[in-house]
Amino acid sequence: MKAAKILITVTAIISLNYNCTSTQQKTAEPVDYVNPYMGNISHLLVPTFPTIHLPNSLLRVYPERKDYTGLLLRGLPLMITSHRGSSAFNLSPFQGDEKDIRPTVSYSYDLEKTTPYSYSVYLDEQKTGIDFAVSHQSALYKINYGKDQESFLIINSRNGELKWDGKAISGYQNLDNNTKVYIFFESDITPLGSGVYKDGAILKGETAAEGRNACIVLNYPSEASVIHVRYGISFIDESQAKSNLEREIKNYDIDQLAVQGRKIWNETLGKIQVTGGSADDLAVLYTSLYRTYERPVSITEDGRYFSAFDGKIHDSDGSPFYTDDWIWDTYRATHPLRVICEPEMETDIINSYLRMAEQMPDNWMPTFPEITGDSRRMNSNHAVATVIDAYRKGLRGFDLEKAYESCRKGIMEKTLAPWSGKPAGELDRFYRENGYIPALKEDEKETIPEVHSFERRQPVAVTLGTAYDEWCLSQIAKELGKTEDYEYFLKCSYNYRNLFNAETDFFHPKDSKGSFIMPFDYKFSGGQGARGFYGENNAWTYRWDVQHNIADLIDLMGGREAFASNLDATFVEPLGKSKFEFYAQLPDHTGNVGQFSMANEPSLHIPYLYNYAGQPWKTQKMIRILLAEWFRNDLMGVPGDEDGGGTSAFVVFSKLGFYPVTPGSPTYNIGSPVFTESVVKMENGKEFRIKAINCSDDNKYIQSAKLNGKEWNKPWFSHDDIKNGGLLELVMGNMANKAWGSSPDSAPPSAEKLN
Repeated sequence: MKAAKILITVTAIISLNYNCTSTQQKTAEPVDYVNPYMGNISHLLVPTFPTIHLPNSLLRVYPERKDYTGLLLRGLPLMITSHRGSSAFNLSPFQGDEKDIRPTVSYSYDLEKTTPYSYSVYLDEQKTGIDFAVSHQSALYKINYGKDQESFLIINSRNGELKWDGKAISGYQNLDNNTKVYIFFESDITPLGSGVYKDGAILKGETAAEGRNACIVLNYPSEASVIHVRYGISFIDESQAKSNLEREIKNYDIDQLAVQGRKIWNETLGKIQVTGGSADDLAVLYTSLYRTYERPVSITEDGRYFSAFDGKIHDSDGSPFYTDDWIWDTYRATHPLRVICEPEMETDIINSYLRMAEQMPDNWMPTFPEITGDSRRMNSNHAVATVIDAYRKGLRGFDLEKAYESCRKGIMEKTLAPWSGKPAGELDRFYRENGYIPALKEDEKETIPEVHSFERRQPVAVTLGTAYDEWCLSQIAKELGKTEDYEYFLKCSYNYRNLFNAETDFFHPKDSKGSFIMPFDYKFSGGQGARGFYGENNAWTYRWDVQHNIADLIDLMGGREAFASNLDATFVEPLGKSKFEFYAQLPDHTGNVGQFSMANEPSLHIPYLYNYAGQPWKTQKMIRILLAEWFRNDLMGVPGDEDGGGTSAFVVFSKLGFYPVTPGSPTYNIGSPVFTESVVKMENGKEFRIKAINCSDDNKYIQSAKLNGKEWNKPWFSHDDIKNGGLLELVMGNMANKAWGSSPDSAPPSAEKLN
């Protein structure tokens, strides 16, 4: 990625460690506003994690404990293998009786402080101070022992092998799908001795450990009160892990390494700069931006990379290889944000997808690429959206023809059944012939083999998601001049109509005979996670899952007034059961405002849909409400499973004042900016500025607007308007201007109509 200089800094009262607030004003840089603890206590399911890493880098760590409120640390992490993963290798400093040594030591701790690039903690019962700083593929610990006793370091591979050669430890851990992660580890002090921990004892003189909790124990003299250890990580081999360390960390100067990491983060976060807003607004913005750089990760090492997609080591040919990207979550906003701020990286990510497809036997585009290969989770095949979105916004550094072929194969040849990587079968043939996925009644058992054994068909979610994917395919075909394919997939993109129930204005599952499943409850039918019919969310969310053709959805619902009325109902409809019962069935459906769920990605575009119905003032109101209620600078400041940037990108866009409702369409919906001025710095050296005159907590409503100096009465703009720099000027007030952006011809574009 190219570095961008930070032009300005912001001044505010900031919390230096997010446990107490400074009473003095400090001149802060963007990284100072990042609060890695934001959202570390979940409302229900998976919390965020205070991850220490450099942007999109291979090496990531976070303190391992049961959860944020856990009082014990489980050793010190050396490498988190994936977003939400556990540490592949673990380091446990120890002073005490040798018989109390364990493969991993649990610590009582205090004085913990985390930044994106560093970590420190005091292990109070051990009287040991810990400092940590990270590079891209290597890291450094400083261990300050506080007791006058012999000191130990315990290095553990959870499932692999470790060897001691008298100077350094090397080894690996086995991951899934024949993937290994390797380590090279050394200290600045020569130990007195070494051994292997096995069956409750240290076998002194042994130099190799293998299997579960493979442990090497090093012991140091009591006068060695401070020990520095540095290590490299690789997915290629142990020698490459050593090379990664030697390339990145030349000495044991942890302060110097932290300064380097801080600089990198400031250059990265400095691509977005803001004026105005509270200290908490700044913390939420920059913390959310930091989380969008957690995934995917570049696993290229000195021009090579190991690919779990074919189990081979490849030359990178000058282009980094990225993986660990949950596209079902990230296509909606994280990828579009990168198109603006990191187009070179986004191009490399798409090229990585194409390499993955080529390396897999069927040339299917990946859906959930991870370190260990494509896990094919969730539903639909949304990599196609990232391809057309990037292309439509000017990125040309990838082969569109190749991308089209892999995307088409992934949608036409792989089964549409969720959580499955099997070839297309009976379910898919039915979809091609009838234009929808057939549903089973609540008491019917699954008989189709391509449906995963623990999953259900999710027929409405799959039908709607595939219709969007096919619209994206049609647009790529159009760009390539494939007229027949364009017309075919454009027609398929209207398949959502086949499940629309005109009597209720909901998307309603049908059986194989074409009859709506009855009786039916739009909140609770479908079992756990509503997966019998939808996916993680109920019908109230999937009512709006036609990202590519909101205009047609408005027509289906009977016009703009009826559409807006149905939107209103979404935000006020009660849960219908106690919270206990509702969330027991729909645990992903948290962050509720009525039946709207702020916690799950299929909902992110919903508050912007008022723009299509002539009521953009309601979008402005709802965006401000949702940001204030659900994204806060505190431990519960994220409403649900954040998915490593999937939801955070919504926050970044929405705080700035715009959002990409339809990836694949080079347009953005206007919301309500939180800051008086925002600057988005692009890789081409241009800047997109948003000025919100009179913006405040109360002044959330747009009174008038100008785009690039011209009067603007539309609640959207195109990528062309900003790609070479631009200025959006909004005059804000505390009362809604219901006329602004309300005319039918002001609505954002939707899919082209069928002939």
